[in-house]
Amino acid sequence: MTSRFCLALLTLLLASNACAAPATLSPLLASIEERLAIADQVALSKWDSHKPVEDRPREREVIAGAVAQAPAYKLDGTVVEQFFAAQIEANKLVQYAHLSEWTLQGQAPDAPRPDLVGQIRPQLDRLQKRLLQQLADFSPYRNDPQCPQWLAQATHGGDRPALRQLALVRATAELCVFKG
Repeated sequence: MTSRFCLALLTLLLASNACAAPATLSPLLASIEERLAIADQVALSKWDSHKPVEDRPREREVIAGAVAQAPAYKLDGTVVEQFFAAQIEANKLVQYAHLSEWTLQGQAPDAPRPDLVGQIRPQLDRLQKRLLQQLADFSPYRNDPQCPQWLAQATHGGDRPALRQLALVRATAELCVFKG
């Protein structure tokens, strides 16, 4: 009886480890969430300046810069383009939601306003390099059949606000590659 119990426990332990997300996913998601938090500051800047959320020239510049750096991280340019396009779309989602909420309230929060060009963009540029490295570290797992499950568990766990969870789901939408 004891040997059967031990065998069952060992089988369960091995099965749960087989489904465990790789250690490289957590840091990548943390950096994505850091980038999403910066979207709050960008939204405040856009509120104050009355500039639109959509800034296609800047978006193209960010994506082109990331694609140009892709070979240094042994990443395919198309993968990097999709990944950063998803980051930008997720950030815009956060910005649009905040601007709508503040319009409804008639004011934005009374919070410090970092300079978009002088402070926020350099912060995003530094974060871009870390994201590229973390994407490279996670890349071997993108084709794993468990990848969608890892992402679903990671993006729906915790106590994030609904907007941040939705933005995180959008930001990670292209991380897993489906082969069928």
